[in-house]
Parts: sequence; structure tokens; C-alpha cells
Amino acid sequence: QVQLMESGGGSVQAGDSLRLSCAASGRTLAMAWFRQAPGKEREFVAGIGWPGATTAYLYSVKGRFAISRDNAKKTMYLQMNDLKLEDTAVYYCAGRSKVYSISERPLDFDYWGQGTQVTVSS
Repeated sequence: QVQLMESGGGSVQAGDSLRLSCAASGRTLAMAWFRQAPGKEREFVAGIGWPGATTAYLYSVKGRFAISRDNAKKTMYLQMNDLKLEDTAVYYCAGRSKVYSISERPLDFDYWGQGTQVTVSS
């Protein structure tokens, strides 16, 4: 069982930047970031295939967020720029054990981190 550990969350002001990291204890193929705000369903934010040439984004974060991965370090990143109030949520990283391609469906992922809080204030 692969363990995923997120880090880098925090409280920032609108317009600021944050960089989330997700460290894996073993090999994962396609990976993604999801987020969940209070009272809302978990939603796909960004995904990256194996080994990292393909990416996908939620429409509202395109141009502001960038997903990347360092396979040698078994770490995935989410650079978040120009943060907005609506980006406030718990951010989760997720990994697939046998599939190389991106998915936007939480049920397709085998591994999950515990989540890291991102709070954006005005």
C-alpha cells in the first residue's frame, strides 16, 4: 500500500501563491489533486499522467495552477498562483496504481493523502 503525504497548505490572502507537495512512499502512475470545501463534494483540480507529459485542469484554475511531478523523488506538486477566495478547501492528492492516464473521478484512484488545508482570505 502506497502512502501519500501532502504538505504546503496554509492561510494566505487573495492574490498570493502557495505550492503544495505530495510525497509518495512508493511508485504511483497517474496522479491528481482534488479539493473539498465545506458542504461541497470533492472536485478534481488538476491531474498528471505517467511519466508527466500530460496534464489536465479544472476550468476555473487554468492559467493559475500548475501541476508537475518529480518521479525520481516520487513527489507531485501543485503551484497555485493568484489564489482566490473560492480556492479555499482541503486539498488532497491521489494516485493510481496501475493506470497511466489522467482521470477526474475520485473512484478511479487507489491511494489518497490525508489532505492539507488551504485558506484564502480577502
